[in-house]
Amino acid sequence: MGAVYKFKQPIAQQQTERPILYSFRRCPFAMRSRLALAASGQVCELREVVLRDKPQAMLDASPKGTVPVLIDAEGQVWDESLDIMLWALERNDPGGWLAPERGSMDDMLVSIAQFDGGFKHHLDRYKYAARYEGADARVHRAEGARYLEQLDAQLGQMPYLFGNRAALADMAIAPFVRQFAIADSDWFDMQPWPHLQTWLTSWLNSDLYARVMQKYPRWIAGTPGIIFPDPL
Repeated sequence: MGAVYKFKQPIAQQQTERPILYSFRRCPFAMRSRLALAASGQVCELREVVLRDKPQAMLDASPKGTVPVLIDAEGQVWDESLDIMLWALERNDPGGWLAPERGSMDDMLVSIAQFDGGFKHHLDRYKYAARYEGADARVHRAEGARYLEQLDAQLGQMPYLFGNRAALADMAIAPFVRQFAIADSDWFDMQPWPHLQTWLTSWLNSDLYARVMQKYPRWIAGTPGIIFPDPL
């Protein structure tokens, strides 16, 4: 079982007119931060980056060089995706993502930690086996499937992971399930996971997903970013 998160303290930077979000469209960590920002209505300046050529401004804010990175209007830097989700939702949570119908916030954080830890380990070695010496994609697919079997069983009891409506855990985990599914969509579709597949399809067909997955041009240093999210 994964450990509950210990959230990082933000790093001070120069104040900005509005929050700045460095993001990469397909990254599941960046994806879930955009979901929370859009759901909460927290307007920011989105700077779409190319991971093989990261902008120096992003590296200056967060030297670890991973997305997402959020610099809030007070100049605080948040470079963990779950911290960014909580930052946005603690300001405005119209969908009640932080208050699940069943279970607690701690329960959701444990589930998210399992996927950010063990599942992500196997996902990377399944989808990108050539990058990991000795990785057997079939073995890691089978290990990742164990997590998805548990999700399917959980979703057999209720339409979402913690009740009858989406909550933080759904939106934090779904981007990683999507990545696993598209690694071999024919194989995924043949698995006996009807509840999981329905849950994932519903999310992929949602207006919120379409809203955060728009394609934006690469940000060029010295130019303004894109206002995100687009007004409804």
